Amino acid sequence: MQANHIKSKYGLDNIGLINLSREHWNHNTPALYEAVIRRQEGHITHLGPIAVRTGTHTGRAAKDKFIVAEPTSKDLVWWGNINIAYPEDKFELILRRIQAYLQSKEVYVQDCYAGADPDYQMPIRVITETAWHNLFARNMFIQAPPDKLEDHVPEFTVLHVPNFHADPELDGTHSDAFILLNLGRKLVLIGGTAYGGEIKKSIFTVMNYLLPQSKVLSMHCSANVNKAGDVALFFGLSGTGKTTLSADPNRNLIGDDEHGWSDNGIFNFEGGCYAKVIGISKEHEPEIYETTRKFGTILENVAYHPVQRKLDLDDNSLTENTRAAYPIPHIPNALREKRGGHPNNVIMLTSDAFGVLPPIAKMTPEQAMYHFISGYTSKLAGTELGITEPTTTFSACFGEPFMVLHPFEYAKLLKERINKHQVDCWLVNTGWTGGPYGVGKRMHLPYTRALVNAALDGSLKDVEFEPDPIFKVLVPRSAPDVPQEILKPRNTWEDKDAYDRKAKELAVKFKENFANYSEKVSPDVRDAGPVA
Repeated sequence: MQANHIKSKYGLDNIGLINLSREHWNHNTPALYEAVIRRQEGHITHLGPIAVRTGTHTGRAAKDKFIVAEPTSKDLVWWGNINIAYPEDKFELILRRIQAYLQSKEVYVQDCYAGADPDYQMPIRVITETAWHNLFARNMFIQAPPDKLEDHVPEFTVLHVPNFHADPELDGTHSDAFILLNLGRKLVLIGGTAYGGEIKKSIFTVMNYLLPQSKVLSMHCSANVNKAGDVALFFGLSGTGKTTLSADPNRNLIGDDEHGWSDNGIFNFEGGCYAKVIGISKEHEPEIYETTRKFGTILENVAYHPVQRKLDLDDNSLTENTRAAYPIPHIPNALREKRGGHPNNVIMLTSDAFGVLPPIAKMTPEQAMYHFISGYTSKLAGTELGITEPTTTFSACFGEPFMVLHPFEYAKLLKERINKHQVDCWLVNTGWTGGPYGVGKRMHLPYTRALVNAALDGSLKDVEFEPDPIFKVLVPRSAPDVPQEILKPRNTWEDKDAYDRKAKELAVKFKENFANYSEKVSPDVRDAGPVA
């Protein structure tokens, strides 16, 4: 039997899947390519990537995600607008209908792992009704060695059926799409949406539930490391630059999105990357650009010439949220082991549509805690349904939609590690300068790269800093390879009074948001925020 067709002894009947027409177990990438073409799920584009369309859902369906209120987890979950309770009986009903729906159908099974640290690695299984989503899972998660497949027993299973639609009146969902996490049954159901990101984010959500209970910090961040072993973390929401800035030709990539921080150091949850590729160029993002020209990459909603099959990465006619899903070895300097030591630097990225935050600033540990809990950015177009232009948002831990526990639980773990390992913390604005969105312009990427490099290589250690009068963070007076006038955002605005009004407006928003968490944090952290 070929390695890419090894079936686990732990079969699909364990979740009630029976009478299937065919089970495709652990196919490799070429076999899945063949299935995608045979089933007319996508097209091969110039130089080998496979292009697919996700239909109506070109971003996460955030309002359609629920967590089942079941006995083993209900007292731990941070219930509210993010983690919405779903009844157990309705979960069982929709599961039975999915089981019936899949009878006489083909399914694709990918057995893999989440978490590169052997001490915290979780075996998972992704079952899909389409071949391209199975390839997505193969790209995104850590592949199991062939000699482990036969005995693979998943701790969590994702059952992905995009062509099965919920009945909101019957199922109690908000639409015909659904993402249902049952932490007791260790089962995730996804239907009504073909957006691949739902698969990866559902497992990330599971890890965010399990790991902190083992005193491991789970993080929505990218990570890289230099030849000396100095690790850097990049926190930030989608579109803030996590993937772009961590894909540095002078540093080795550990991962671009989801990591854990254990007593052993940093480890990637995934085996691949899921990069936003709208408008990227060979000049500014060479590593990611090259992945769009490689066999094995999945291109979601990326435009291409119908005859020549050449890509147009600037075409946003389908969505601003065009994506490339590729295995991490497609980045030439990515670490195969996907692990590193304890970080020397933590960088918190924000895309500030107000245009008032400095391009880089150093933070005290208390300020780092404040900004981690706040998780401020401007949500960019396309990352969620209905977002068409930058929208001010506060997302606790820079990943609130995926945090199952109260944000303070993650914040406590971060504080412990910052203090224990003497980590330098930085706030980097990849958003607007010279004015707000619509007036100013987006921060020049080469300047952002230069500032991040200066923070990581120690070039900023000897420069003078001065506190921002409103946001209190420490702004460098100078930095290598960057015009001095951009370091203080007020200097980039023609109308200085307009800057002052906008800065105070954002400071008020910070204060209003932080009131949701202030009762759990110490006064020194509360006082580290901006002056409203």
